[in-house]
Amino acid sequence: MPILMYHSVAKAPNDATRTLSVTPEAFAEQMALLRGSGFTPVDTALLAGSWRESAPLPERPVLITFDDGYEGVHRHALPVLTRHGFAATLFVSTGWLRGEYDTGGGLDVMLDWDQVRELGSSGVEIGGHSHTHPQLDQLPDDALRYELRHCREIIAAELGVLPASFAYPYGYSSRRVRRAVREAGFTQSLAVGNALARRRQGPYALRRVTVRRSTGIEEFERLVEGRAIARIFARDRALTKGYSMVRRARQVRRKAIRSRV
Repeated sequence: MPILMYHSVAKAPNDATRTLSVTPEAFAEQMALLRGSGFTPVDTALLAGSWRESAPLPERPVLITFDDGYEGVHRHALPVLTRHGFAATLFVSTGWLRGEYDTGGGLDVMLDWDQVRELGSSGVEIGGHSHTHPQLDQLPDDALRYELRHCREIIAAELGVLPASFAYPYGYSSRRVRRAVREAGFTQSLAVGNALARRRQGPYALRRVTVRRSTGIEEFERLVEGRAIARIFARDRALTKGYSMVRRARQVRRKAIRSRV
């Protein structure tokens, strides 16, 4: 099934978020296509729980997700989701949101906690996306545990409920990171991968497809129908493969340095 990954929904995004943003008009058109094509949006917890327990899902399920916590999710996306009665999941980086935990790392105008609470009360599942949005697989164990647990504790303190779902910042994970996410108390997590999600991926490595500003409505339809995804994201995969080699080399170098200290 398709899991859609959104970031900013904005009329005039800044340079840092432009590529991974969509216009409010494009988002509304995409949601109308889902409705007209008979898709039934579910949230992350329902999807993972259904696959874990071999329980049936609604006909033509789709998962709509938002990463980071941009203000446009409340301003522009929520009214559209509410109008259609669509479920969704928002993954927040708690140190990027406006309020007492703000570390100043947010890339554009971010949500505040009142808006996050309104999203949650409107049927949007609130999940974790770390505290400061680092590359988790590059962190030592103590820093990794802090990012996960501090994020989960803040969400619980602000919303009164522990989050069950997590999304890896930048989509990066490893066996060590996935184990830490599970040990922190999250019961499922999402990567990127730009492929359809399948049960065999397991609850801690479900793949998503990226929706961005250049995604036209015809391409969006191909994504949700699972057609030509490999071709659409061929360039992304080539770049990711090359960068993965660089990141692995950095990781090996850091491990070697730590072992000598």
